Amino acid sequence: MNGDWLIRGRDGRLSVYLPSDDAVLCRAERRPGDTWEDARRVGGDQRLHPGTAATGKGADGYAHLVAWRPTGKSESGLVHSTHFRPRLAALDWLPIGHPNKKGDRTGPPALAVDAVGRAHVFVRNRGGGVSMSAQKEKGGWEPWTDLKGREVEEELAAVTGESGLVELYAAVPDGLVHWRQEEAGAPPVLEEALEAPVRPGTLRALATSAEATTLFYTDRAGDICAWRPGAKPAVLLPSAGPGPVSAIRCELDGHDCTLLAQRSASGRVAFAAYPTGDESAGAWWTESGPGLPSDAVVALAMDETERVVAATSSPSTGQLLLTRRKDEPGLALEAWREV
Repeated sequence: MNGDWLIRGRDGRLSVYLPSDDAVLCRAERRPGDTWEDARRVGGDQRLHPGTAATGKGADGYAHLVAWRPTGKSESGLVHSTHFRPRLAALDWLPIGHPNKKGDRTGPPALAVDAVGRAHVFVRNRGGGVSMSAQKEKGGWEPWTDLKGREVEEELAAVTGESGLVELYAAVPDGLVHWRQEEAGAPPVLEEALEAPVRPGTLRALATSAEATTLFYTDRAGDICAWRPGAKPAVLLPSAGPGPVSAIRCELDGHDCTLLAQRSASGRVAFAAYPTGDESAGAWWTESGPGLPSDAVVALAMDETERVVAATSSPSTGQLLLTRRKDEPGLALEAWREV
């Protein structure tokens, strides 16, 4: 899943959205902090392509999902669903078309939700640039817009800033590119390109102030870097493992901190925190939990009491593990448990 697959819903319950062979599955807490329900299919019985879904959450707490589905021989189209509350069924998948009108999949989609709850879907197009479609304010979808760009790598990172404006980051062979909305409802504009040795598949974006978002990525030397457009990237710390980080802002001992989590090379989950926006303060990894399979991914969220929650999911084993921050100073975590 591209995006936040561990989400706190409008009713305070946590949900996870996990890809299966031909569907997206949802599991949710029965009540906040309680046991978990069995997995349910999202969006009805439509068959999806495996591993091509993205998730996002609006300020209203609604979860949005987008995925590719087969529409014919060597033909595919993107579909969207909204999940208003974990205890309710998600809406059926509705088609939003293809960035090139027709053809097969062009890359994994990315999704961000603006301040008024409109989903913005981004995907690489056949020309190697990026195309976008957004929900209309009164229902339906805008026509696909070509945002330009060239030689864009498949995985995109979409994010909504504290301003409510949507931004997008992408890796290209020689660096990074950044798009940002100039005003609500407008297509994002290609604003800046950065020459940087980026390892593809490692992008993660986070809103980190009223003015800026931060992109985390791993460079080819194996270091995690933080980049805010308009400034130079900062090397934060060596990567704990090969995949992307999960990132969240939280309060630790009265300080606004950015918390990163990543499956480490040892197989355990590694955590690192530092004052938000102050990469020069440094950060270091602390490992937690059991060893995990190589395909395990990590996600972070805040629960109904504003405690940090971390989850891991392994497609090969189907195992879902969860931990919460203890009610004590620092980042002490409860024992990991299977749900």
